[in-house]
Amino acid sequence: MEGIKTNRIADIVAENAVQASAPCRVDMGGTLDIGTFYYPLQHAGPCTFNMALDMRTTVELEPYRTGWIKVSSRGFESAAYPLDQAPFNHPLGLMFAVASHFNAPGLHIKIDSASPPRSALGGSSVAAVALVGALARARGMAGGEDLNREQIVRRAHRIEETVAGVPCGMQDQLGAAYGGAHTWHWEIAADGLAIRREPVSRAMTPEIFKAHFLVAYCGIPHASKDINGTWVRQFIAGRERQRWIQVAECVRRFSAALNAGQWAAAAIAMNEETALRRVMTPEVLDVIGEDLVTAARDRGCGGRFTGAGGGGCLWAVGAADPIQQLRADWRGILAKRKGAALLDVAPDLEGLQITTRPRRGRGD
Repeated sequence: MEGIKTNRIADIVAENAVQASAPCRVDMGGTLDIGTFYYPLQHAGPCTFNMALDMRTTVELEPYRTGWIKVSSRGFESAAYPLDQAPFNHPLGLMFAVASHFNAPGLHIKIDSASPPRSALGGSSVAAVALVGALARARGMAGGEDLNREQIVRRAHRIEETVAGVPCGMQDQLGAAYGGAHTWHWEIAADGLAIRREPVSRAMTPEIFKAHFLVAYCGIPHASKDINGTWVRQFIAGRERQRWIQVAECVRRFSAALNAGQWAAAAIAMNEETALRRVMTPEVLDVIGEDLVTAARDRGCGGRFTGAGGGGCLWAVGAADPIQQLRADWRGILAKRKGAALLDVAPDLEGLQITTRPRRGRGD
């Protein structure tokens, strides 16, 4: 019955503008949100931290050719296919896979991201959350099942993981759906994964963020799959497991320091976590990234890549005076590479937002 109702999504979109947006994030402790890690490390309390930023990815649904699906996204060439032939191994394949899951042909999916393409800020996962949210809302308007935030997170994650063909974490989807700053505890209950959400509210005002944080794009896109793959292979082979326990401890200390406003302690925990990653995979930082992290450490601040590194963005935390001094240092370093720059960002408290309205000329 649900399958019949989902075929009406195109009819709903023809009558209503459906839009969803969600924020990207900076993070620490990632990879511990992959089941390969959090199941065997339950005794060590695996956890990750992320903070949502006000650089949003917006998804709009518009009518399109019957039976077809089209996806347009800044930084990618638009692509259109009959829905039953849409390739999931395409650069936009995750979006095609989400549309196929909802059996939603006849749509043009327009994606506009405020973050740089492949910036290691969780962009593809954020877009998937927004798209799942938009399609679920349209399906609900058609008489089918809508989804709540937790269901949207788990649905978007599962689709992404099956399309990727490799283990994927879930913290990006959580940050996109819930916004704010959180420590996510990856705990196992009797019936499976039970994610515990711990707010880190001290970090989440624009004034505090501006005084104590920096985010920079290093000018080249990231390639996290190879780095994540290395970490997974090492772990499965029995290597580096003690370091992952130390990573979790760094996250706990970092989150506690943020909540207490202990910026120097937060910087120390961040630098220790970055150092552990660099031992396991030196390629997490390129030349510019190394310079940025070194400058942060020299100022008594913390410096870390976002996501799995290998390009994309970096972020820093520290006390007010050192972070302002570091701001000038980072500007000088980033000026050496075309396209690299500090990002003008603030925290995002809203998370996933979905809106619908009758199209012009329809309804009231």
